[in-house]
Amino acid sequence: MRSEVVGASGVRIGVRVGGQRRAPAIVFVHGWAQSARVWDTQFADPELSQFHLLAPDLRGHGSSEVPEGGYDDPAAWADDLAAVLDLAGGDAVVVGWSYGGLVIADYLRTHGTRGLAGLVFVGAITEIGKGRPGGRVGPAMAGALPAALSDDVDVALPALTALGEGMAAQPVPGEVEQALLGTSLAVPPRVRRALFRRDIGSADALSAVDVPALVLHGTDDAVVDVTAGEYTAGKIEGASTRWWSGVGHLPFVESAREFDTTLRGFAEQAFDDAEGNLGRAER
Repeated sequence: MRSEVVGASGVRIGVRVGGQRRAPAIVFVHGWAQSARVWDTQFADPELSQFHLLAPDLRGHGSSEVPEGGYDDPAAWADDLAAVLDLAGGDAVVVGWSYGGLVIADYLRTHGTRGLAGLVFVGAITEIGKGRPGGRVGPAMAGALPAALSDDVDVALPALTALGEGMAAQPVPGEVEQALLGTSLAVPPRVRRALFRRDIGSADALSAVDVPALVLHGTDDAVVDVTAGEYTAGKIEGASTRWWSGVGHLPFVESAREFDTTLRGFAEQAFDDAEGNLGRAER
């Protein structure tokens, strides 16, 4: 099922919706040059489908509008996500994969933890720019740039193909690799470039997090270096961590059952904690 919300500057944001509409919500935020399709396995999981599942296409991606600007503006990303959280209808657990972790950081620096029951960073960056430890990339991403940003398909295609092949450390179905490549190519080159035209740290935003947080990272991630996950975990007081040996940049595909079980357990605890805190506040 698809829905739509209006984000920053009136940009239309497409949202994939599943699960139980009246249940607590899990919001999945995809990465650079991808879409809500990456969460197919999670939307098909009968246990996770007990929650209200929402997955937006970031501005310029998938079914969302492709505006001229806003890609270098933390407030635009924050307000896009805020619109999705409004659709969720209550405090949500937000899962950010890859660049999606930076979108979460943008939300935190703009809105704090309003509307959040918990945070999950999956192979994620939370910073971007030269020398930013929370944005350190691995060899697959480093090798794909800058060619993957080119307007020339003969230049971009080999780079994006190599990037897709480098995402997983464990075998994944061929259709997954092809879907990743097709989605990347569907994102306009100007959007692919714009997402890298940023230089921002997130230490203060992460240090202020006061909801449960989980940092999950594959030790063989060749797209986002595991030290980026270590940085994020080190900045969030009390954050839980899962370092998955032999897993790459797609833990929700490479190790889907373990990922879904881990996410379900985290979400259940986060919602229990949020309900308990609300009850104490009301008293």
